[in-house]
Amino acid sequence: MKILVLGTGAREHALVRSLAADVQVSELHAAPGNPGIGADATLHAVDPLNGDAVAALATDLGVDLVVVGPEAPLVAGVADAVRAAGIACFGPSREAAALEGSKAFAKDVMAAAAVPTAMARVCTTTDQVAEALDSFGPPYVVKEDGLAAGKGVVVTTDRDEALAHGAACVAKPGGRVVVEEYLDGPEVSLFCLTDGSTVVPLAPAQDFKRALDGDAGPNTGGMGAYSPLDWAPAGLVEEVVQRVAQPTVDEMARRGIPFAGVLYVGLALTSRGLRVVEFNARFGDPETQVVLARLRTPLAGLLRAAATGTLGLVEPLRWSDDAAVTVVIASHGYPVSARTGDPITGIDEAERATGAQVLHAGTALVDGVLVSAGGRVLSVVGRGTDIEAARAMAYAAIDLIELPGSHHRTDIAASPSR
Repeated sequence: MKILVLGTGAREHALVRSLAADVQVSELHAAPGNPGIGADATLHAVDPLNGDAVAALATDLGVDLVVVGPEAPLVAGVADAVRAAGIACFGPSREAAALEGSKAFAKDVMAAAAVPTAMARVCTTTDQVAEALDSFGPPYVVKEDGLAAGKGVVVTTDRDEALAHGAACVAKPGGRVVVEEYLDGPEVSLFCLTDGSTVVPLAPAQDFKRALDGDAGPNTGGMGAYSPLDWAPAGLVEEVVQRVAQPTVDEMARRGIPFAGVLYVGLALTSRGLRVVEFNARFGDPETQVVLARLRTPLAGLLRAAATGTLGLVEPLRWSDDAAVTVVIASHGYPVSARTGDPITGIDEAERATGAQVLHAGTALVDGVLVSAGGRVLSVVGRGTDIEAARAMAYAAIDLIELPGSHHRTDIAASPSR
């Protein structure tokens, strides 16, 4: 099987690493990729948002499957262009990707499918935002309606901060914002593969969105994650499939907008039961790094089955009993103002000495030197017989990596029942 992976981040590096280890994969390409991905796949300088260019590349390469990593190409309709060229694509259509591209649309689908979620109001003016904030009360939850790379959500007890975020969102052309009730309880991420009818859940994970230890600081795209969740209620995955994922997939099909790819279900386990915090239309980052580290079923066949309507034929998934923990190394100033161009050293030594995986996210080669080229620079993945062993491996590897001015959280998975 020849496969083309779209994207540049650690999520895509994790996908490429898993696909490279799959004996079914004979040829692996990535566009545009990054220096780490380039060690396992042939890189191509193609704009991943340009559907025609991606389809042309996939056709020229003669690939059997295109795997779309990030959300922006999906919302831009790249999967549609690839499928129109007669090539199987893992990732939903532009219309179906609105489950992530518009939080208001996602709320409408959830309401129609009777999916448990937070009460919410969709606002288009600052006055409406203010009324909604006062209606729900603190803590305030304000979400930009469109894509915001994981940073469009503000959760705060400061009404002025919440109102300012909402006002900034609605001030944009066509701007809308969703104001929600606050959901208590720990959050869980569950990826569900689907071909538009069948749903196959992966293992749940938990990520850490705040920039600083103790869940302090601003929201980020994610600073770390771990799996499995030994503290999660028995039957959680089955309940999510029955009450959330399958009804959502069925509702999308009923609307004539079949959703095929991965439905990322972000959950809060509240005192009143599970509630959906958000949907995403792609694998999450950094949760993908730990979920794929534990998956033993070959990945290529799963993704192709989801892309070709044959997911109902796959055998039950196999998982390692090991735990996995990933810790993100971020550049100086991230997430407010990320500095780039700093040299990165010690990756090979870290992998060799500890057994950890070091996945590239925001990296580039400049005159043969590996440098930082984004906010989240590396994802360091440790594996072990339990969470503590996996944490120890990840942090031992981080100690051997040098990136001037970088920072990372020191408490990822330190309290797994949070």
